[in-house]
Amino acid sequence: MRKKLFIDGKWVKAEKYTSLLSPYNEKIIAEIPVATLNDVDQAIAAAYHAREKMAKMPKHERAKILENVASLLEQRKEEAAHIIAQESAKPIRTALEEVNRTIQTYKFSSEEAKRIHGETLPLDAAPGGENRIGYTIREPIGVIGAITPFNFPMNLVAHKVGPAIASGNTIVLKPASQTPLSAFFIAELLQEAGLPDGALNVVTGRGSLIGNQIVQDERVKMITFTGSPQVGIAIRNKAGLKRVTLELGSNSAVIIDEGVDLRSIVPRCVKGAFSNQGQVCISLQRIYVHKNIYEEFVDRFVSETRTLTIGDPLHASTDISALISKNDVQRVLNWIEEAKQAGATVATGGDITGNIVHPTVLLHTKPDMKVSCQEVFGPVVLINKVASVEEAIQFVNDSRYGLQAGIYTNHIARALDAAEKLEVGGVMINDIPTFRVDHMPYGGVKESGIGREGIKYAIEEMTELKLVVINRQ
Repeated sequence: MRKKLFIDGKWVKAEKYTSLLSPYNEKIIAEIPVATLNDVDQAIAAAYHAREKMAKMPKHERAKILENVASLLEQRKEEAAHIIAQESAKPIRTALEEVNRTIQTYKFSSEEAKRIHGETLPLDAAPGGENRIGYTIREPIGVIGAITPFNFPMNLVAHKVGPAIASGNTIVLKPASQTPLSAFFIAELLQEAGLPDGALNVVTGRGSLIGNQIVQDERVKMITFTGSPQVGIAIRNKAGLKRVTLELGSNSAVIIDEGVDLRSIVPRCVKGAFSNQGQVCISLQRIYVHKNIYEEFVDRFVSETRTLTIGDPLHASTDISALISKNDVQRVLNWIEEAKQAGATVATGGDITGNIVHPTVLLHTKPDMKVSCQEVFGPVVLINKVASVEEAIQFVNDSRYGLQAGIYTNHIARALDAAEKLEVGGVMINDIPTFRVDHMPYGGVKESGIGREGIKYAIEEMTELKLVVINRQ
């Protein structure tokens, strides 16, 4: 299967192609176009040309397009899940969950398209403001460059494309090199849904070349990026005065206070740690458990982890499949070995089958180990003992990241104290940090990024606020 670039409403043949391999069995899935700088220029030009049409499109028409794509995706969700599972090795049940969330994301985008509004201002609250009427409106920013990762190849595209369309912008999308098929699939559906030519353009190729051109082109007014801090910081440095939203990952933690019921908490934590092989920005990577229940928690957690099924992502029974690349497999193994050499204990896992890293639980880790202070982005979780919630908060905050954190406790005062003191973008009380629904504000502090996603909040990032003042004389 040979794919084409999607530029100005047309499927464009590329000069060069590269083979896309399955992360699970390394078989060829498709031939993917490698965009040239000229291809990217044409994509940006198409988006720039279409920006006025999109800006003038009535909100109800934008909403209808987004309703249509949600409906089309609903009709083809099994096919969509199969695409995700093939290109990313995400287990098919988890891939189907992603497709269902993607449908919700486009539905939320459709709804929010109708709610974009400003406010009136009481200008006579200030001396000199008498006899004047003030109000604000939100206007689309123009061409948006969207650069997306492999781990949620359909829903994270929706989190950029959905609000961009809802707010009347146009998009040049550069999907992750390993997961372009999801982006091409959505481009096909959006074209069928009635999106004007040029409003969405999809170009594939190396991020250092394609992404860099999108970031630096003056016609692109905003960059929305999800990926590593290293790349995100480089994008911000190159973007100049462009609007930039960066979601850069984390080493998310949960605190387990004494006295809580572990029967429901442990399965939830196992899912948060190992869903999609731990390749989730808010994957549960660090667990801090009160000393009075530590041994029981570890025993239950290890037992639950050992029930997970590893294997082919296309099999319905599979819980854990391959990491996205051989390099990531080796990196994760190296980090586990480094932790062992420095005194950590492997309670379960730590080995591989093909490109699958078995779910790994580490005990007795230290804060300076890579598995603790960096983002593993693999099926590895550490469980450490603490004397109090206050001590656990200090460990959670001892991080360069701050996306989301969780705390389980029966004490409302401790929960609210943690909510105040945790240095993160979102605090989940009596839940894991991996919780996300698609209309909530989502983003972090420190090296976890800047700006917020979640449809309403993304629209605020993607629009300019304009003030209008009328002098009644």
